[in-house]
Amino acid sequence: MERSDILKLVDHTLLTQTATWEEIRQILDDAMHYGTASACIPASYVKQAADYVAGKLPICTVIGFPNGYSTTAVKVFETKDAIANGAAEIDMVINIGHLKDKRYQEIEDEIRQIHEVCGGKILKVIIETCLLTEEEKIRMCEIVTKAGAEYIKTSTGFSKGGATFADVELMRKHIGKDVKVKAAGGISSFDDAEEFARLGAERLGTSRLVKIMKNADTGIGY
Repeated sequence: MERSDILKLVDHTLLTQTATWEEIRQILDDAMHYGTASACIPASYVKQAADYVAGKLPICTVIGFPNGYSTTAVKVFETKDAIANGAAEIDMVINIGHLKDKRYQEIEDEIRQIHEVCGGKILKVIIETCLLTEEEKIRMCEIVTKAGAEYIKTSTGFSKGGATFADVELMRKHIGKDVKVKAAGGISSFDDAEEFARLGAERLGTSRLVKIMKNADTGIGY
């Protein structure tokens, strides 16, 4: 794959707690310049970002992030607010404790409610694979499929591990035909990104690929 094709799969991401508007604006400028799929930023900046890009770039934000244990009502409110502010894509975190407790119907119902208030906007469901057993990962593939979300996503990038090739392979095997995979967390090279894409990831959550391109463009090296 050409690097430009890989960048089209990227949600160019900045979700650190210390992120300032100046840093967010740089993320937006870079995302537009390099043609990424979206920019994924904190909800508090969505309205300002949506106004800034003026329709030239989809704005993605995160819900129940990064721990996932907010109540469903809170996550639904967060989602409504984000979309009202201009978010085009929503990445939500499941309640991992509920999964461990085998409260599968509650997880499915939560995803359904959030998907409903997305009103046709893309919903990606973060399952935090590094904290799950293989059985739990497979169960979440089934739940996300039944709940109707557009994507299942590996990781927040804020836990003890990120995306792995094995997890993407597993997801592709067990999700329904209408569900896509987003790999996120720790994707640090174009070679790795290409392998994730080859294995079936249709979105990549990372900031490093754009940094590599910028360094190459400025002659800093990488």
